[in-house]
Amino acid sequence: MKFRGLKIPAVLAALALGATGGTVLAAGGLGKPGDGSPNGVTKAIYTDGITDYGVDRGTDPKLYNDWGNGWEEGETARVLIYSYTPGPRHAHLGDRLDPGMNPPLNDTNVAQSSLKEWLEAEGVQVDWTEDPTAITRLNSYNGFIALSANRDAYDDTAQTSLKQFVRRGGGFVGIHNAFGAEYHWPWYEGLLGGANFYDHGPNREGTVEVLNKKDVSTKGLPKEWEYKDEWYNLVPFPSYVNFLAKVDAETSDTGRDTGHPGHGDSHPVSWCHYYDGGRSWLTTLGHDPATWTDADFVGQEHFQEHVVNGVLSAIGMKQFCKS
Repeated sequence: MKFRGLKIPAVLAALALGATGGTVLAAGGLGKPGDGSPNGVTKAIYTDGITDYGVDRGTDPKLYNDWGNGWEEGETARVLIYSYTPGPRHAHLGDRLDPGMNPPLNDTNVAQSSLKEWLEAEGVQVDWTEDPTAITRLNSYNGFIALSANRDAYDDTAQTSLKQFVRRGGGFVGIHNAFGAEYHWPWYEGLLGGANFYDHGPNREGTVEVLNKKDVSTKGLPKEWEYKDEWYNLVPFPSYVNFLAKVDAETSDTGRDTGHPGHGDSHPVSWCHYYDGGRSWLTTLGHDPATWTDADFVGQEHFQEHVVNGVLSAIGMKQFCKS
């Protein structure tokens, strides 16, 4: 077992007293404020069954590295949307993009186009690409958005560039099938919150339940809102993160009777954490193309608000991962 940021007596004291905060990992799944859940790795030891990714991670803001990639007052925020798919391609991404930076977008590229429009409305400068060679230098960006970029989407050079970007305090945002990427790259799994995609049921209606009303990405949302998605099952289950929202137990795959690794009452869909010096905001939502384009899609306005504020917090324009 490894300790992160505390000497042994302090660790034992933290474990004995319990740490308070937002909704974080508890022994039985999703914890609640004041229930003794460890608030970040700096206040707890790794427990059996939770992977040590060899980096500092958790919910304590002291884990952040202010080394140059975070947004500062007075500058123009810049993000890069990356949607490269060597594997199966989701319909919300549309046609594959040409190589290089900022290739033409057409009417099928609804997720890229809408996310670009939403963020530009907030004063953020947006670039986009599906070319791994175009992400070798990320120091001019405050945010990197993995928009359903899946399978082996990062070559060795791109992996190094993303690592250095995060370590310099960059903001990472993973949306939907960003969880279907890089299964053999442990550092990336940790960036996702120590979680990974396992499977999902059919695209179907459900109820999103907000777990943390303090975070900027959720405080403007109703406590519950209807939505339609694939509701990803995750293995491993996220750890040392601030859980923001989950899907209701009636929709969730429980796995109780079949041995399937469903989540039952504890089925998160969004969370955030600090990782290896950077900020990471994650959501498994966003499958249906209509959630990117159609104001009549149930829950679309809540999804848009959730994602936009998640991005703004990850890049440092708004408070990040409040619990």
